[in-house]
Parts: sequence; C-alpha cells; structure tokens
Amino acid sequence: MGLILCIGDVMLDVVVRIDSEINYGSDTPAKISTHGGGAAANVASWLASASREVQLVSRVGDDPAGTAVMAELDNLGVQHGDIVVKGAQTGVVAVLVDKSGERTMFPESGANSGLNLSDLPPLNNVAAVYLSGYSLLNPASTTGVVAMVNAITSAQIPIIFDPASVGTMSHVGLSVVKDILPRMSVVILNEEEAFYLTGRSDIKLALQELKELVPIVVIKRGSQGAIAVDRESDFVEVGAKSANVIDTTGAGDAFAAGFIGSWIEKSDLLAAIGSAIDLATQCVAIIGARPPVNP
Repeated sequence: MGLILCIGDVMLDVVVRIDSEINYGSDTPAKISTHGGGAAANVASWLASASREVQLVSRVGDDPAGTAVMAELDNLGVQHGDIVVKGAQTGVVAVLVDKSGERTMFPESGANSGLNLSDLPPLNNVAAVYLSGYSLLNPASTTGVVAMVNAITSAQIPIIFDPASVGTMSHVGLSVVKDILPRMSVVILNEEEAFYLTGRSDIKLALQELKELVPIVVIKRGSQGAIAVDRESDFVEVGAKSANVIDTTGAGDAFAAGFIGSWIEKSDLLAAIGSAIDLATQCVAIIGARPPVNP
C-alpha cells in the first residue's frame, strides 16, 4: 500500500482537566497529565497503531520533552528521520479540558518552526501525505512547507490537508488559505472552519463551495458524525457512534488517520468516513491525543 508521510508538528501536551468552574485569580482543583501531541504526530501515531507504514516529518528539541515524545513515537512504531534540533525547545501545548470534555489549547510551536524542503524524505514509496495546517500556516515554516507541497504534487502524490483551526487561519488571513487549497486532494475540517473559509452558515452550501477548490471535502461534525462530498457523487453522511467522552483532544487527528488509512486502500468515501469515526470514537474515550503505548 505504500508509505504515508505526516508533515507537521510534534508537541508535548500538558493536559489540565477540571470538573468545576474556573476560580479566576485563585485555585481550581485539577487533574494534570502529560502526553505526546501535535497534529501530525498524533495522526502518525493512530496510523501506526492501525498497522500502517507511516513516517513523521517534523522537528523536536534536544530537551527532556523531546526525549519523552520521541520515545513514545518509537514505542508506537512511527518512523522518522533525525528530527532532533540541537539547542531547540520542543513544542508544548497546554490543553484545558472542561467538565464536558471540550478542550481549549494554548500552543507554543518551539522546534516545529522552520520546517523546510531538506526535511522531506525521498518520495519513492510514498502513497499519500497528511499535511497539518499548523506547519503550513506557521510564518516560520510556510516557505519550506510550500516547497514540500510543490515536490509532492510534482510527484503526483495525493495530499490530505487539515487547516488546523480558525485561530490559526485567521492569523495568516483567509486569502492565503484559499490560495493553497487547490493544491490539495482532500481537505478535512470541522464546521467552524468550513464556515470561516466560505462565509456560509449552511453546511451543504459550504461543502459545495469548498468542492470547487478541493476534489474531496470532509467536514467533521462532532456528535453529529461527518458529512462529505466529492466531484463525482452527492453528499455522504455518517452518524457518530455513542461514546463515553472523557477528552476530545486529538479526536480530529484520529479521525484523519482513520480516513487516510481506508481511503488510500479502497478509494471509497463512505468507508473512509466510517473508519474515521471509528478511530475518533476510540480517541475521545481516553485521556490524551494518541493511542496508549501499552493498552
């Protein structure tokens, strides 16, 4: 089936779970844990856990956080080159998870900044590429990641793109994101991101508009499942599965991994969304963004 490249960030997630309202200016009891994170690293981890051959293209610092996240990636079976940057700090994100399981993130990209074409491995055996918007839209990495996109598209390898978040897109501007979308084979995003990109408030109108830019558009809808469209067929909708939601961190990354693994094997949009929802359902039932190393 070939290798799947995941281009983007690897982070240390510091997850803060609270079961009450925040007492601003005072103390709020919390449960705090650390986990490997970063969208590209999470997608790679879920793909590896599903026995897919996957390689991460990213950067970490030569600090204790980098040692920890690299050890986890190795235990999960994620391939990588020499991605340790001497003297750099590994990216860290503080993840605040409220009593409903919803998360709010405070990222510092650290060593992830500055990806360039020299970080891209040979493309001989690559079947597909996952690209995280966090790297593409990071001003310190944009030029290098665009050079990677040029090389990948020249090799006629499909790119599955996740634009990251409305916050990330708004920092660089709507026109920048929309200019890059036609280079992608698939875009996976949530409703808020789809509405931001199109200015629409109706999900099917947003899908139709995005379909003019990208051949396959997949919109994640959380507890409502997902909806997608391609240029050859009508809308495809799949409902969510019931789950004991503990932490939604990384659910979108697990969704992307499930979609990619199925889509490159079967080219079946309905089956790919079903696989995506299966992995996302597993993710929300655990703490952290990745499958357990020792389940």
